[in-house]
Amino acid sequence: MIHYLQREQVIPGSLKNVWEFFCDPFNLNTITPSDMNFEIVAGGDTKMYQGQMIEYRVEFIRGARSLWLTEITHVRDGQFFVDEQRVGPYRFWHHEHLFESVEGGVRMTDRVTYVLPFGLLGDVVHSVWVKRRLHSIFDFRVKKITELFRSLK
Repeated sequence: MIHYLQREQVIPGSLKNVWEFFCDPFNLNTITPSDMNFEIVAGGDTKMYQGQMIEYRVEFIRGARSLWLTEITHVRDGQFFVDEQRVGPYRFWHHEHLFESVEGGVRMTDRVTYVLPFGLLGDVVHSVWVKRRLHSIFDFRVKKITELFRSLK
């Protein structure tokens, strides 16, 4: 089954500053919950660009670290970028990040389309755990991003 997650938030800052923050892969460390033990292993040492491959290690379940390799597949400077999982815990992962100047800052929209492995079993795991976990990760990001950009004002 295909699953979707969409989040919007208005970030108090200029489009230039918000875009620059999100173009630095190492800022993912800051906006990822610490209990995930997120670590960039390779490919994150330059500003984001189309075709960039970034390798992470992440802990979704305590004690079980997973490889996650993403490719930045599309970039339109100051407007959007897309990352897609190439290797990792999902059968399919497509994440769009859209940016738009609005009154009060920048509207950032995350649109994630994903499929879990293991067919029906994956859908059961999604309903009892994965969906709630993804929502909590994105809740954390909204809060952390707002805090970071308010402190920069």
